[in-house]
Amino acid sequence: MYGAILGDMIGAPYEFDRGNKTKDFPLFCRYSHFTDDSVMTIAVAEALLNTIGKSDDIIKTELVKSMQKWGHIYPNAGYGGMFYFWLKEANPQPYGSYGNGSAMRVSSAGWLFDSLEETRHIARLTAEVTHNHPEGIKGAEATASAIYMARTGNSKEDIRNYIIKEFGYDLSRTCDEIRPSYHHVETCQQTVPEAITAFMEGLDFTDVIRTAVSLGGDCDTLTCIAGGIAEAYYSVPEELKKECIKRLPKDMTNVIRKFEKKNQ
Repeated sequence: MYGAILGDMIGAPYEFDRGNKTKDFPLFCRYSHFTDDSVMTIAVAEALLNTIGKSDDIIKTELVKSMQKWGHIYPNAGYGGMFYFWLKEANPQPYGSYGNGSAMRVSSAGWLFDSLEETRHIARLTAEVTHNHPEGIKGAEATASAIYMARTGNSKEDIRNYIIKEFGYDLSRTCDEIRPSYHHVETCQQTVPEAITAFMEGLDFTDVIRTAVSLGGDCDTLTCIAGGIAEAYYSVPEELKKECIKRLPKDMTNVIRKFEKKNQ
C-alpha cells in the first residue's frame, strides 16, 4: 500500500491541474498530505484483511462498514460529492459511478490473493459497493490485475498485453503524447490507462511517481494508481516508506503494519 499512499501524497499538491507538467519537482512539500485516496485505500485493505476466505456478501458488508467508518474518522479528506453522501447513508447503495475512486482504493486486492482470477473477483467486489457501472468495475479490476501481475514476476510487456486484451484500454499513447492536452478528469476511462502508461514508462519507483505527476489532471488519484503498480514491480525505497509513515496518523499506520505482516 505504500506505493498508492505515496502516490496520493506526492500528487496531492498538483491536483486540479495545479502543476506545470514537469518531472522536476520536490517529492515532498508542506502540501504533501494524504487525501481520500489514502483513507479509502486503508479502509478497503482493513476490510479485506478481516474477511479473507469469507463469502462475497460478508466481504461487501465489511467493505461498506469499513469505508463508512474511515470516512467518519476523516470526513474532510476530499471525497467526491456522491461518495460523500454515500458515506453518511444508513443503508448505502451503489450508485452507478464510473469515477476513478474504484481504482484508487483497490491496491490491497492486488496483494492479498493467490490467483489472478481471485484478485479480479475481489477487486470487482470492492468496486460494486459504490462504483457498479461497468467502467468503474473495469478500472478496479485492471488496476488490481496490474498489481498482481507486477508482484508475481510478469514483465511490463506481459502486463500491457493483458490489460489491453482483457480490458480494452488504449495504451498506445506515450506520456509525451498524453501530457499536452490532459486535464483534470475523474473517470476511470481517462485515469486508469494514463496511470498504467506512467508505470510502463517509469524507470524505477520514484520515476513512475514523477512521470505520473507530470501528466497533470487528477494527479493525486492518477499517481496513487500508478504508485500502487510501481510498488509491486519495483518495491518502494525504505526512505520513502519512512516518509510515508511519518505523514500518517497512527490508526492508518496500524493497518499498514497489519497488511505488511500478512504479506511477509
